[in-house]
Amino acid sequence: MKTFPASQLIINADGSVFHLHLKPEFLADKIILVGDQDRVNMVASFFDKDSIECDIQSREFHTITGTYKGKRISCISTGIGTDNCDIVMNEIDALANIDFATRTEKPIHRQLEIIRIGTCGGMQEDIPLGAFLVSQKSIGFDGVLAFYHNRDQVVDLGFEKALVDYIHYPAKAAVPYVVAANEELVNRIAGDDMIRGCTIAANGFYGPQGRVLRVDVAVPDINERISDFRYEGQRITNYEMEGSCIAGLALHMGHKAMTVCCVIAQRKAEAANTDYKPRIKELVQTVLERY
Repeated sequence: MKTFPASQLIINADGSVFHLHLKPEFLADKIILVGDQDRVNMVASFFDKDSIECDIQSREFHTITGTYKGKRISCISTGIGTDNCDIVMNEIDALANIDFATRTEKPIHRQLEIIRIGTCGGMQEDIPLGAFLVSQKSIGFDGVLAFYHNRDQVVDLGFEKALVDYIHYPAKAAVPYVVAANEELVNRIAGDDMIRGCTIAANGFYGPQGRVLRVDVAVPDINERISDFRYEGQRITNYEMEGSCIAGLALHMGHKAMTVCCVIAQRKAEAANTDYKPRIKELVQTVLERY
C-alpha cells in the first residue's frame, strides 16, 4: 500500500491540506475551478439557500462548498497559471483519494468531475466576443506535465509534433503537450450551443501569448502561424492559462475534467471586452444547470 510521508503530503494541524486549507469532508465530487478568488462568491450566489457547508480562503485559494438544486458542488479558485493548478489538482485528489489519518492511498478510487470556468482570447475570425468556448483539447505551453511519469501516455503525440514543426516553436521552450478533455463531460456541458475547439494554455499573458510591449517576442508571427495551423481537421481556437494542467493531471489521476471559457478578447480583430462579467454569470448559470 502506497504511503505518503509528511514531506510529500503536508497536512495542517487542523487536518486540512496544506495550501487549500480544506478538509476532506468539505470536498464535493463535482468541482468548479475559477481563476479569480472573487468569482467563487459569484458562483456560490447561485447555490441553494442555507446550503453553504464551508467558506475557506488561504492565499489565492478560496473554496465554497454548497448545493445547486440539490447537486453538491465545491467551487475553488486557482489563481492564474498552470503552476497554481498543479497545486490545486494534487490537493483535491489527495483529499479524495488519500486517508489523512493513515497517510495511505484509499482502496477504492473516488472519481471527481472538474470543470474550469474562465475567460480566453479567440484566435479565429469567426469566434465572436462573448462566445462560450469548450476546450475539447488543451495544449500546454507550460511544461508541467513533463514532470510526471508516463507523460506521453496521456497526450496526442501526432498533434504535438505537427504543431511544433508548423509554428516554429522556440527551441529552448518546454515542448507543448496536447490533452483531450473528458468526452462525456464536454458533451454534457457544451450541448449544441457552445463552440468546441482546441485551446492553448499559455505560461504567461504577454510574450507567451505573442503580445509585444517593450520586449520583442522570439517568434514575431507565432499567432498568425497558430491561427493558420490545422491537424486532422482541428484548429486552434483560443488562448487561456490553466486548462492543460487540469486536463493532463485529471487523466493521470482518473478524474473527468474540461475547460469552458467566455471569449473576452479577439486576437485577430485586436478587440477586447472589459465589461464581460454579466456574460460570465450567464456561463456559470448554464454550467450549473447542466452539471
